[in-house]
Amino acid sequence: MFRSTTLALCGASLCMTALNVRAEEEASPLTLTANVAIVSNYVFRGMSYTQDGAAVQGGFDAVHSSGLYAGVWGSNVSSKAITDASAEFDLYGGYASSVGDLAYDVGLLQFTYPQGRFAGQSYNTLEGYAGVTYSVLNLKYSRTLTNYFGFNNASMGGGDSKGSEYFEANLAYEVLPGYTAQAHAGHQKVKGYGQYNFSDYKLGVLADLGSGWQAGLAWADTTGKTALYTIGTVNTAGPKWIASLKRTF
Repeated sequence: MFRSTTLALCGASLCMTALNVRAEEEASPLTLTANVAIVSNYVFRGMSYTQDGAAVQGGFDAVHSSGLYAGVWGSNVSSKAITDASAEFDLYGGYASSVGDLAYDVGLLQFTYPQGRFAGQSYNTLEGYAGVTYSVLNLKYSRTLTNYFGFNNASMGGGDSKGSEYFEANLAYEVLPGYTAQAHAGHQKVKGYGQYNFSDYKLGVLADLGSGWQAGLAWADTTGKTALYTIGTVNTAGPKWIASLKRTF
């Protein structure tokens, strides 16, 4: 009787150990996710990077329970919009947390365009950013730590453009269960090239389809109407509709 009781207790102990190991695995401090999307137009800060064409995009994210995070993201681009480049790859990392009802986020974002050059200069750009979110409102500030997307050419009326700034405000409000209305307004200041400053706007709706699927429809426009933004017959800064379908794993 004692022996069988001991075996039973050992069996229970082994089961509890296995359960504890499983619980620790399930409570891993690191969360990994992946995403893939198809968009009718790749638009960044109001500008079409695909000459009003479609794009396939995707990325990976790692988030630690401490608030630290890192990720990589990529998309095809038009070699006309981003001269000589066919793709964009972004690396980013930062720290996100909250104080009461106020959430904040700080980090670095490296934009990379293999072989892409503008006026003889690389498009590759490093930005630092900081943002705060309260309820449905998000405010964010970004500043280049390198030249701004190739702007470093005296023939264009300026020298280096390090320290260019982007200010933005974003609203996201769930109007119906699973449907979120979104609004965005931003302003880009290109240091040393004030004639290329512009503002951009975006209105849209995002639908949660379940199982990690999201569909979106948005309209965007900018005030950037200089010849720089008109490539061939396409005004990359002009008004545009954007449809999207995304899956997160």
